[in-house]
Amino acid sequence: MTTGIVPKSSRMHSRVVIIGSGPAGAHGSHLPCAREPRTCQLTTTTEIENFPGFPTGIMGPELMDKFREQSARFGTTIITETVSKIDLSARPFRYWREMQEDEEPETADTVIIATGASAKRLGLPGEDTYWQSGISACAVCDGAVPIFRNKPLAVIGGGDSAAEEATYLTKYGSHVYVLVRKGELRASKIMAKRLLNNPKITVLWNTVATECVGDGDLLSSLKIKNLTTGEITNLPVNGLFYAVGHEPATALVRGQVQTDPDGYIITVPGTTQTSVKGVFAAGDVQDKRYRQAITSAGTGCMAALEAERLIAEEEELAAEAL
Repeated sequence: MTTGIVPKSSRMHSRVVIIGSGPAGAHGSHLPCAREPRTCQLTTTTEIENFPGFPTGIMGPELMDKFREQSARFGTTIITETVSKIDLSARPFRYWREMQEDEEPETADTVIIATGASAKRLGLPGEDTYWQSGISACAVCDGAVPIFRNKPLAVIGGGDSAAEEATYLTKYGSHVYVLVRKGELRASKIMAKRLLNNPKITVLWNTVATECVGDGDLLSSLKIKNLTTGEITNLPVNGLFYAVGHEPATALVRGQVQTDPDGYIITVPGTTQTSVKGVFAAGDVQDKRYRQAITSAGTGCMAALEAERLIAEEEELAAEAL
C-alpha cells in the first residue's frame, strides 16, 4: 500500500500514466497519459479474425495503428520509450524513462499497468522463421486463419490449455496431434477425457518436437522425437500451437503490487484496482485465462474509468477541505 505523499516533480506530471502499448493500453488511453511500448503481441500477429467490427479480419499491426490514432485523437500524449523504473511507494507515483534514469523522475497521480504477457517459446530450430507463418501461441486468436483450415495441426503441451486449444482446433483443422513430453496429461480429468475421446485428436505420448520445417513461406512439418525409443520421425502438419504457458511482463512492478505465484497482477474482483491505491492493471498482465485483444481492450476501458473516478473523488474532497 502507499505510505505517504512525495512532492510533484518539476518535470512532467500527469494525472494518468498508462504503461503499455497493446489493446489494454490503447483503449484505456482516452485520458492524457504517457505510454511505454513494451512488445505488444498484436504487432507480431498477421491476421486477426476475432476482433469485433472487422468482419473480413484485420492485420495485427494495422489494428494497433488504429488504436494509436484513436488515442491521439483524444489528446493522449504518446511517448515511445521504455519505462525502466517505477516507484509505487507513495503518491504521486514516480517513474523513470530509460533514457532519463539519471535525471529527476516524472510523476503521476494514477498509473495503469498494461504491459501484457508473452507466450513462452521453445526455441526450436525454424521457430523464428515460421512464427506467425504456421506457428502460434493462441488457437482462439489464429485457429480460424485460412492457412490452418482443413489442414493437419499440432499442439505442444499436456495441461488444460493444451487440451482446450486442441479441442478448439478440431473445428478448423482436418486432424490435431497433441505432443506430450510425458506418458500422462497434466490436464484435469474432465479436460483429459474430452481430449482423449475426440476422434479428430491423436495424442503422441513421450514425444517432443525437435525442428520446425517448411517450404520457405509456411510451416509444412515437424521433426519429432520419441523420448522412449529415441526414434526421430517427420510429422506433416501445417500449423503448430504452443500451449506451454505465458510470462506476464511484471518485472517493473514486482514486489510493489500483489501478484499470484505465476507473476500475474492480482486485482480486486470486478475491478482493475491492484493492492496499491491509484494503481490499476489491465489486459494480459492480470488476465491468465482469456488473453484476447477484446478482453484486454475491455479491462483497459475499465481501468481508465476507475482512474478517472478516483481522481474526481479526490479533487472533490480536496475542494471541500478548503
